[in-house]
Formats: sequence, C-alpha cells, structure tokens
Amino acid sequence: MTAQTAAPARTTHRIVLALRILMALAFVMASATKFGRNPDAVHSFNVIGFGDWFIYAIATLELAGAIGLLIGRLAGLAALGLTALLVGATLTQLLLFAPATALVPVAYMVPVAIIAWARRADVTRFLAR
Repeated sequence: MTAQTAAPARTTHRIVLALRILMALAFVMASATKFGRNPDAVHSFNVIGFGDWFIYAIATLELAGAIGLLIGRLAGLAALGLTALLVGATLTQLLLFAPATALVPVAYMVPVAIIAWARRADVTRFLAR
C-alpha cells in the first residue's frame, strides 16, 4: 500500500468505525425502548399481532446486533443481520402502518448496509469456515 492509498483507507476505516459506534448506540436505545415496554412500541407490536414474545425477540436481536457491531470480527455479520431485520421492519411498516413510517427503518438500514458492505470480507471469511 502506498502513501497515496493509505490515507483514503484510513479515512474509510474511521468513517465505518464511527458508523458502527453510532448505529450500536442507536440499536441499544431501540432495544431499550422495547425492553422498557414503551407504550408506542407495545401498541405497534400489538398491531402486528404476534404477542409480547415478539417485542422481546426483536429487542434481543437489536441488542445482539449492537454488541456485534462493536466487535471487529463480527461487525459485518451483525450489520448483515441487522439489515435483514430492517428489511422486515420496512415491509411491516409498509403493509401495516402508514407508508411514511417506513422511512425510519430505511434510515437505519442505509448506514447498517454500508457497514455490511465495508466489512464484507469478514463476512465471507466467517461464512467460509
């Protein structure tokens, strides 16, 4: 790696690291609202109709994903899992709620997908085992 290519690589690494930290914090907060039985979250999950277990399952997945984003080797896999979770959330918002509410999971999905893309080599190595 030359000096000309090292600086952009370091900058990209720092941006992805900042995204990982910010998204981990966002998912910890999102899971805390579900674990804390926030009335809005409870109402939304009641509309979905899967019962209380589902709110705890989603909160657990969000918390596990947040932790995974902070662990270097697992960051890509965690981001991939969170992207899949957010695709489901987007579809749920589109089908059961006002379509404009789908912008929230999409706003979370974009940076998480960027992390997954940036860490795709780690995911490939992990899945090759």
